[in-house]
Amino acid sequence: MILYKTEEEIELIRASAQVLAQAHGEVAGMIREGITTRELDKRAEEFIRDHGAQPSFKGYNGFPSSLCISPNEVVVHGFPGDFVLKSGDVISVDCGVKLNGYHSDSAYTYPVGDVKPEVKALLEATKESLYVGIEQAIAGNRMGDLSFAIQDYVEKRGYSVVRELVGHGLGKSLHEKPDVPNYGKRGSGLKLQSGLVLAIEPMVNLGVKSVVQEKDGWTIRTKDRQPSAHFEHTVVIRQNKAEILTSFAYIEKALQQQQQPYGQTVVD
Repeated sequence: MILYKTEEEIELIRASAQVLAQAHGEVAGMIREGITTRELDKRAEEFIRDHGAQPSFKGYNGFPSSLCISPNEVVVHGFPGDFVLKSGDVISVDCGVKLNGYHSDSAYTYPVGDVKPEVKALLEATKESLYVGIEQAIAGNRMGDLSFAIQDYVEKRGYSVVRELVGHGLGKSLHEKPDVPNYGKRGSGLKLQSGLVLAIEPMVNLGVKSVVQEKDGWTIRTKDRQPSAHFEHTVVIRQNKAEILTSFAYIEKALQQQQQPYGQTVVD
């Protein structure tokens, strides 16, 4: 059953998404060579709980952490742990927040140090494909319009779209109907209506689209061990333009500050 949200519910999701965006910013400011993924997870959980919210992922179907941190060939659902970031890595950081009974969900993939140009291009194309999909997330369109837009954008650039993993609805539950594939046919699927809240999340591979699941039952990696990228926003369907409830602004500000010479500050 698809649950359309009232304006009051959308405001509650927006509040959750604000904490989530700030938590992502906290993590973004820590990403550098030499730090472990466990340290990033610890900071995210502290920040979320300090703001009166709960990490949506921790304990979800037994998942042990607040963040899914997926390096290099890991597509999604990587466990934070002793993995030490090094120059040339890329890591996807996926996080969910529950506040006042409502969930939000977003993800961002980071380059660490000097990353190969072809991998950096993968990240840029995957991020852009998210916004290409969001442009189609308006009332009256079909789910296939959104899905096709993502697939068409990345495949024209030589990348492949993961089939086994999709976006989803969300609200009082972290995962609700409908599924939001990143591949599809224009004019097909569910007719989108105002008030539908979706997590749109392209997962795009540098190599083949095939993935495998590791023995831990969670970690999904590319079959050919080529890098993967993952970007995600929580959005609400509106009449003429989708409204993005999550934000990358705190992430981008943190990354900009990292690039400033010592002693300089970023002015908004």
